[in-house]
Amino acid sequence: MTKFFKNPHIPQYMYQGPLGSVVPAYAAFLSQQGYTQQSAHLQLRFLADLNQWLHRQGLQVTDLTEPTLHRYLRSRHQRFRPRYDDNSILRKLLHLLHTQGLLPKEASPPPDNPRQCLEHDFDRYLAEERGLSMATRINYRPFIQRFLSAQFGAKPIRFTALHAKDVIRFIRTQAPRLSPKRAGLMVSALRSFFRYLRHRGDITIDLAACVPAIANWQFSSLPKFLQPHQVQQVLSQCDRRTAQGRRDYAIFLLLARLGLRACEIVGLTLDDIHWQAGEITIQGKGNRSTRLPLPPDVGQAIAAYLKKDRPVCSTRHVFIRLKAPRRGFANSEAISTIVARTLKKAGIDSPHTGAHLFRHTLATQMLRQGASLPDIAHLLRHRSFNTTTIYAKVDLIALGTLAQPWPGGEQ
Repeated sequence: MTKFFKNPHIPQYMYQGPLGSVVPAYAAFLSQQGYTQQSAHLQLRFLADLNQWLHRQGLQVTDLTEPTLHRYLRSRHQRFRPRYDDNSILRKLLHLLHTQGLLPKEASPPPDNPRQCLEHDFDRYLAEERGLSMATRINYRPFIQRFLSAQFGAKPIRFTALHAKDVIRFIRTQAPRLSPKRAGLMVSALRSFFRYLRHRGDITIDLAACVPAIANWQFSSLPKFLQPHQVQQVLSQCDRRTAQGRRDYAIFLLLARLGLRACEIVGLTLDDIHWQAGEITIQGKGNRSTRLPLPPDVGQAIAAYLKKDRPVCSTRHVFIRLKAPRRGFANSEAISTIVARTLKKAGIDSPHTGAHLFRHTLATQMLRQGASLPDIAHLLRHRSFNTTTIYAKVDLIALGTLAQPWPGGEQ
């Protein structure tokens, strides 16, 4: 804890009061998680204030219940301006107290109303019965919430009263407000939800079959991709003299050389890299795992990041946030944010700025270099070969030999 105070002697009041024995452990946690000295200093001052408040109230650590903490925050906010991380500090403190056995471990609070129970059970069904990823489940959730609100409002949920016309009316209302891709996601979510209700016995009508399809012509446009020199421009923007540059360079090589999805990079762990075999295991969609060769330049970039920059932490994820707390990326959006930021820095104006842009780019380059569509499908791990056939359109020279003369045009 001394590293967080200029005076080498730790203030004695930090050791006194109900939280006296906890503060050093909390300080060690902050150091382990890579918090800056300024941030850690503020958090420890917060705990010192809580410690003194508990002492004045005659309370002990075991009295740290949610109502007690609400009382403390009300008292604190009358004396100090509220900070955005007040609740976060309290959550970290409670986690530490539970971990050290000073507070009994609490089970996750059960949902407090029937609708939350339903949403929780539907999420469990998608994960355990359907094997869907967390990203897919998170994307489904708002559509189900919106449907339940539109159909029942604040009234009790009665699925026996649902009819096909209710489903169609909802989709007709919502679809015009969404992009074709989001609208397609909405109908997929609703079909899954209605199959779940029928599985539970809440409905007897096959409402999933009543969900109309969204017109989305998959082959109406060319895939968006970068030219080879643009990929190099992006890679050159990663300053490999810095920790962030080395981390981002390894991420971009995984995108550009292996065509990984953003979620696959987020989920990559140290155990997925097999150095002696020169392979990498990818945990893809539907909980499927695939082993791919690890190109030398990709392996070297990952090794440089792991050796020089990856902080010591409890998580097994390969890529760690730069800012505390030290943990892996929360979701795919973090990878897409890195891509968008670097594209802008490289001066590349692309209509698509997400991580998937590099997946399309890799497939396009492979096709132009003579790779077959089955080879591309294998590398990109497409479930359906139809997904890969969209890249046939980018080979414009080969397609030109198949084009029929335009009536009335030049011969």
